[in-house]
Amino acid sequence: MNRFVSMNAEQISALMEAEMSEELTDRILPFWMERMTAPGRGFYGRITGEGILDDNAPKGAVMNARILWTFSSAYRIFRKPEYLETAGKAFREVSERFYDRTYGGVYWSLDSKGIPLDRKKQIYAAGFAIYGLSEFYRATGNMEALELAVKLYEDIERHSFDCLKNGYVEALAEDWSEIGDMRLSDKDENERKTMNTHLHILEPYTNLYRVWNNSGLKERLVNLTKLFLEKILDKDTGHLGLFFDDDWNSKYPLVSFGHDIEASWLLHEAAMVSGEEELLRQTEPVVKKIAYAAEEGLLSDGGMIYEMNVESGAVDADRHWWVQAETVVGYYNLWQYFGDTDALAKAASCWDFIKKHIMDRSGGEWLWSLKSDGSANRTDDKAGFWKCPYHNGRMCMEIIERRILRR
Repeated sequence: MNRFVSMNAEQISALMEAEMSEELTDRILPFWMERMTAPGRGFYGRITGEGILDDNAPKGAVMNARILWTFSSAYRIFRKPEYLETAGKAFREVSERFYDRTYGGVYWSLDSKGIPLDRKKQIYAAGFAIYGLSEFYRATGNMEALELAVKLYEDIERHSFDCLKNGYVEALAEDWSEIGDMRLSDKDENERKTMNTHLHILEPYTNLYRVWNNSGLKERLVNLTKLFLEKILDKDTGHLGLFFDDDWNSKYPLVSFGHDIEASWLLHEAAMVSGEEELLRQTEPVVKKIAYAAEEGLLSDGGMIYEMNVESGAVDADRHWWVQAETVVGYYNLWQYFGDTDALAKAASCWDFIKKHIMDRSGGEWLWSLKSDGSANRTDDKAGFWKCPYHNGRMCMEIIERRILRR
């Protein structure tokens, strides 16, 4: 039985906030402070899906930047000193170990002892470093963090921006020269431009603009938003294309439901933060279009599936942790700004799915996914290169802050 059926929208929203505040402060953040924080400095690289620490695992730039963002944001909201301590530890890792003081940018990975391992310049990683650094400045006023965030922004604009055909090149070598394999992971296609990296440049540029009111940054933020509206969005289906060549052609018939719903609210946020009323007017119908298109991936149990090939009909029906977190925020956003109570019901239903199937109440944190056969996925990491406190932590903090704004 749906436990929300007798509640009005404000009661549902209040209950979600209370439960997410408990989940964040009692389980998610303590897991990372107690289980993933290494003695001395830094963080371990991995805990397996079975809860086993791998202290020899490489350390990823994305994971460390996401830890920096999460604990900076948590400190900004709750002002707890232990969150500041963890954020400070992550700031030192990003600024002192991952930042390339010779060429700029950030290394993709370090070995378990903190020595650069993969030195390539994946623009996605630089974006997350900006996201974390700008949030650390937002929470603490640390000028070193802001200055480094601006340097990384300038690196991206200098080396990755395609001034002829627009957009950002996926990856470059350590010295910013061309690189043959630009893939973010071995699951991706080797194309020069991707939706995923553009989304995670849009996201940090939005956050940086909150604290650094620079006209050049504003122009790039507006341009990125328009790229989604004009190049990345499939106007017929409402889904986002995933992989593109330099001319913005895509031949891959894939739909990523998690990225669709995540992009819906991040685009809305970018347009609002930009302060450009005309951009917001153009963006808001697209926000709804993308979010409603993503409903094709929603199942009756409240969970959102991962991916679909629209030509072959092949479906990856695993329910990944990050997809569920973004589903909650995306549909909550439709209710908050557009008054869609059905969307709030979808957000609440997905939250209940997370509580039932994705939270690991015995081992802490969240599972990677619920498999399509209904079994828990303990093969993939509990924490690691890609499994960070950012999606689930941010979901909780988004709902908490949005409730604060409604009061």
